[in-house]
Amino acid sequence: MADDSHRPERPRLEPEIIPPARGRRDSGWQYDVWQPYMSTGGTHRLYVGRLGPFGLAVLMLLIGIVVAVLVLAVVGAILIWIPILALLLAAGVIFRIWRR
Repeated sequence: MADDSHRPERPRLEPEIIPPARGRRDSGWQYDVWQPYMSTGGTHRLYVGRLGPFGLAVLMLLIGIVVAVLVLAVVGAILIWIPILALLLAAGVIFRIWRR
């Protein structure tokens, strides 16, 4: 045990402080990590318009299609298990009768 238990433990390793690269020539990295996300020229504007009746109908249609596919997947999984459970039940009944 330490003599002074109220004193915080010092870190075993000091953190390495890496200065920012001044350019590609100064950095030791193969490529700049942020380069694919950075634009080469100034500011860009993003315009977002309101949804009209047609856009809202298309959005609702897409949401309905996604929900229908998910429901069909769940129902399909349930329908696959029904015959398997029926076969297991029948095998159990047959084994019980055969054992007597």
